[in-house]
This record gives sequence, structure tokens and C-alpha cells, in this order.
Amino acid sequence: MTSSVTAGRRRRHRRTGLACVALVCVGLFVSCTSDPDLVAGKKEASGEAPIVIGSFDFSESRILAEVFGQALEDQGYPVTRLRNVASREVMEPALEQGFVDFVPEYQGTALTFLGLGREVPVAGSRETHRKLTKVLDDKGIAVLDYAPAENKNEVVVTETTADRFGLRNISDLRAVAPELVFGGPPECPSRPLCLDGLENSYGLQFKEFRPLDAGGPLTVAALEGGEIDVGVLFTTSPAISVRRLVVLEDNRNLQPSENIVPVVRKEVAEAHGIEFTELVNSITKQLSTDTLRSLNQRVELGGEAPDEVAQRWLLLQGLIT
Repeated sequence: MTSSVTAGRRRRHRRTGLACVALVCVGLFVSCTSDPDLVAGKKEASGEAPIVIGSFDFSESRILAEVFGQALEDQGYPVTRLRNVASREVMEPALEQGFVDFVPEYQGTALTFLGLGREVPVAGSRETHRKLTKVLDDKGIAVLDYAPAENKNEVVVTETTADRFGLRNISDLRAVAPELVFGGPPECPSRPLCLDGLENSYGLQFKEFRPLDAGGPLTVAALEGGEIDVGVLFTTSPAISVRRLVVLEDNRNLQPSENIVPVVRKEVAEAHGIEFTELVNSITKQLSTDTLRSLNQRVELGGEAPDEVAQRWLLLQGLIT
């Protein structure tokens, strides 16, 4: 990165918003991060303010944050991570208020959340990207290029459950749902792309909902152990093929396009200039769905750390030295 670009970087200005909103946001941060400096809303005492990259509380999001974070660091950008943010109810206001600067998002889910579930985006990747860009523009957030990689929610059962009830698509669940226990992330019941959407689009009423993790090992273990009958995993989950789980077809097209897309506070993107945007876009375009599945497998099944997996991939792609 050129010295002129480095010299042109400036310290970020925080938008405080309403005092009560800020206090709520900080309070939520106490429960979702162990970084005391970020909880207190502090920056480095001297030198350039770091770019704060946020990730949600599942392995793929942590991997993506490391991919972008390490690539930026390699080019001289100061970076801080805010890991394991519980949900968009925390992340979105944090991004708006300047507690977080950069988030690798999923564009369909982000658009649905920002639209308060009034309209589930069923358009293709390009149109979903256009709509998300328009929504976030008013919030002072830039939407960069989206990746070929896509990761949707999948409704999953074991082979035994699929054979027992003759399940091939999600609609097949309607007759037997009252007998079955459904498991997913804690926020699933209120999400239009999760349990709330399954109820509205498919008419599903399950016997019970059990809060687990976001498409991770708790959900897989609960399915295999018979604690739940139906669960939510992700398209890029390696457990689907390794554990021989059955993905039920989304025959009513509940799930929108879910390409990975970095969203960045405009103030930060403009401060760092076109070189910053081009660098991020160059990384994004190399992310495929198969790549994400492979990286997830190393973390979720191989026990490797997200930062190590991200670093190895970046090195192999020649994105860092």
C-alpha cells in the first residue's frame, strides 16, 4: 500500500446517536465480547484508529472476518476484531453507531432483517445486492461487491427421519411437524428466514423448539442424538455430507440469494480510499461456495483455529505474503 494512501488515512469520528441507544448498544456488547476496550468504545490512544471487523457467533463468520482482516493487515491497515457477536440485533446498530466498521454479511438475510421482515427478498443476487445497497446507503454504510460464494439456511433431518416420514421437501413436514422437535439458533423463532418463515410459508407448527447454535456442532449433535428431529444448518456445512444428513428441498423458495458481501461504514471506506475498496473486492471475488465448505470443514471437523485456516488459504491464493 502506498505511503500517500497511508498518510491520507484519518482517525474515525464516532457517531454517538441518542444517548439511550448508545447505552443499550454498549450493554449488549458486554454480553457478546470479552474485549474491554471495544466494550468501552475506546480506540488506540495514539496512532491511526483501527478498522473494527465484526463477526457473528459461528465458525464461517469468524473465518471470513479473519480472511479480510489478515489481508488488510498484510497491506498495512490497522485492524481490530470484534468476535462472536450474538445476532444482527446487536451487530446492525453497532455498525450504524461506529462500534463496528466492517462486517462480512449475507445479503439476503441482511436485507430481510433491515426490512423488518416485511418483504422476503426472492430476487437474484444482483437485484438483492442493489436493494441492500439502497437500504444501507441511508444508514451511512457502503455495500461492496458480493462473492460467488453463497450460504443459505437449510432444513435438515437424518436419513432415518427422512425415511420414516417420507420427507423429500419442506412441505412434506406439514403433516408430521406436530410430532417433531425443531432446533436452531436462539433467534430462529422470530426470523422470517427461519422458524417464523417456515410457519408462514409452509404452515409448519412443531411440537417444540429448542435453541441451539447457528448451524454448528450443537445442532448436528442434537440431530444425531435424537434430541431434535429437524434442524437448521447451512449450505456450506461440511456435516451435511460427512454425517449423511438429508437436506429438504425449499420447494416454496423461502430462502433468498445469500452471497457473502462485505458492508463497511462509508466514513471508513472513504477515509481509506479506492485502494481499500479494490483490495476488499479482490478478496471477495475469490470466495466460492466450495471454498467456504472446505474452510469450514477444517475448523468444524478438523479442530483448526479460524485464524490459521484463513491464513493458509490467503497464502495459497497469493493474497498475503
